[in-house]
Amino acid sequence: MAKEKWYQAGLCFSCTQCGNCCSGDPGYVWVTKKDIARIAEFLGHEEGKLDERKVRRVGLRYSLTEKPNGDCIFLVRTGRREPDGPRTSCAIHPVRPLQCRTWPFWTQNLRTADDWNRAHQKCPGMNTGCHYDFVQIESLRKKRKS
Repeated sequence: MAKEKWYQAGLCFSCTQCGNCCSGDPGYVWVTKKDIARIAEFLGHEEGKLDERKVRRVGLRYSLTEKPNGDCIFLVRTGRREPDGPRTSCAIHPVRPLQCRTWPFWTQNLRTADDWNRAHQKCPGMNTGCHYDFVQIESLRKKRKS
């Protein structure tokens, strides 16, 4: 019999648009050539490419770039203050990469309840809002193609 996952009953998540998942420590937002073409088309770049200000090569892969303050190049800070903090948006939200679309249901966040709660310390949308059942979570966690 397969061992049950700690999140078998599901988890809650609703994005609060805090921007914490799109800023902070340097890292990588992996994009495929298809992602790059989709983003370029969305931004109106007829040639279907993004320049080095928006995407960088890391070994054999590509990653979105970051602003000097650690924000994703596509994170837009609205400047509006809400009761629970400032709001942000994504300039490419409809075509954002798979990595962004599957947050917070990443394997590293789902290994243990402690890992989930550690991620929750930076993400106020975790443990609130929409309920995702086990099948939905596993589908997102295992998703590999954009």
